[in-house]
Amino acid sequence: MVFGALGAAPSFKANDLALTALASLKRLPEYFLKKFMTTLLFNKPFRVQCQFSPEAGRQCLKDYIDVPQVYPAGRLDFDSEGLLILTDNGKLQSRLSHPKHKVKKTYTVQVDGEITDEAIEQLTKGLKLKDGMTKPALARKCSAPDWLWPRQPPVRFRQSIPTSWLTLTLSEGRNRQVRRMTAAVGFPTLRLIRTSIGPWSIANLAAGQWVRVQHTEHSIY
Repeated sequence: MVFGALGAAPSFKANDLALTALASLKRLPEYFLKKFMTTLLFNKPFRVQCQFSPEAGRQCLKDYIDVPQVYPAGRLDFDSEGLLILTDNGKLQSRLSHPKHKVKKTYTVQVDGEITDEAIEQLTKGLKLKDGMTKPALARKCSAPDWLWPRQPPVRFRQSIPTSWLTLTLSEGRNRQVRRMTAAVGFPTLRLIRTSIGPWSIANLAAGQWVRVQHTEHSIY
């Protein structure tokens, strides 16, 4: 396990889970496991582009990760934070990112206003967006997370309007889906943090920090 970039290593083995995580993805075929493959778990900060090619005035993955030949398995919006998985294995990348595999992704979300039980029920059952009905999701209200790092710049504060938090787990990956879902039930997203993808999580990774796990067939099985 190798930790890198911005921030001290967690005080515990934050992602030992990742050494065996692939086994829970329906036992990947052996050709996914050619000798070694490198997987990075990266806690993407706010306003970092999900690409290695820089654009004027914007930070990108290159500013945080110096490991060659790894690419994101899926995307995370410029204005979203949290877990991004990078790998040098194309088949694993496809398995994690293609909607047909229904890999679950969990988000912690701060919304504008005090979210209601009715809104939570709508999110859970599925709702109609411009590109069709969403699939049933796991949604629940939660308190403001005590593990969360400060964001720069911070979320705007309006004394007259409260904010609230929820966790949302999806098994599909439409463009900006979480933001569109919360807006559709009347509670626009203010802050969005992806906390897990399948069996992997950001655990105690600081914003801007990554951990590298090298998989062999032995370590997975």
